[in-house]
Amino acid sequence: MMETVLAIAAVPVVAGLSLALLFVRRAYLTRDGAIAMAVRIYHRVPGRGWAPGFGRFDQGRLSWYRMFSYSMRPRRVLDRADMKVEERRDPIGAERQVFPPSIEILCCQSPRGQVEIAMTKSAMTGFLSWLEAAPPGAASSSYRPGEPGL
Repeated sequence: MMETVLAIAAVPVVAGLSLALLFVRRAYLTRDGAIAMAVRIYHRVPGRGWAPGFGRFDQGRLSWYRMFSYSMRPRRVLDRADMKVEERRDPIGAERQVFPPSIEILCCQSPRGQVEIAMTKSAMTGFLSWLEAAPPGAASSSYRPGEPGL
């Protein structure tokens, strides 16, 4: 009888600890700032396969972490130098049931294939600025660090 009561009491405790661990993980990974975004990880069914998560910009990369995962490693890493935006669109079909109206979708090409990213319009503005930005000195091939400027 006592074992049954302890087993029943343990279920909410384990569930609460699991949920707390997810919150601690997210707080740790987003301590320097992050953006909410979803990445389409499965393409079998049109409009389906989206996973919510958050992205962190770090040097020339965007690291994407799944929202409901215990892993401390990013699920995908997108390199700014290798990405190309092919299309910007609103959600269509079944995607309209999943995403609110403020979401837009980017279809990008990377060395690993096509990547679809969904985020708010304000986050997309920042993402596109980051994607088009160049590190200091890389914007002009005539400038060399250490040489006098024009």
